[in-house]
Amino acid sequence: MPGQVRPVTDEQDGLLAYLAQMRYVIRLTAYGLTPEQLRAVPSASELSVGGLIRHCAATEEGWMSTVRGEHGPVDYEAYERNFRLADGESVEELFAYYNRVAEATEKTVRDIADLDHPVPIDHSVPWNPKEYDAWSLRWVLLHLIQETARHTGHADVIRQTVDGATAYPLMAAAEGWPESPWMKPWKPQG
Repeated sequence: MPGQVRPVTDEQDGLLAYLAQMRYVIRLTAYGLTPEQLRAVPSASELSVGGLIRHCAATEEGWMSTVRGEHGPVDYEAYERNFRLADGESVEELFAYYNRVAEATEKTVRDIADLDHPVPIDHSVPWNPKEYDAWSLRWVLLHLIQETARHTGHADVIRQTVDGATAYPLMAAAEGWPESPWMKPWKPQG
């Protein structure tokens, strides 16, 4: 997938394409990492590249459950757990999980096909507005794009701290771009 989203055909296609792009770029932050580096917590926060990817997948899964009317009360322990990879969980398993979530999101959005579809607001949490009863499916997709992009920025900083890699050289390496005077694809250190 290139560094820019492809041309879009309509609003639904655009929202899904931008969400797919954000999923792609957060996955790139894990490109070439060892299992230890995927779990590394090199900053003052407790965030790791793998944990941020898991969090984005779990958050998207939760929102789509809400859209489908399947989501129960907020599970704060699961929320905290989803910022970390499970013991022994590989990047391949993490990406397979995120792929399943992405497929379910695409199916849900295409099946509903109405971006104005109401999604109930959970008033049990203090950060949601009390004066409204529902989001729209459009709002949920925009929120997921925002959430994934925000955490991609966190993952970019963590990745750069782990081994010095940055977004475009990682993309160049993952996609096999030729080296140029201004772009050198990432290579593992050592």
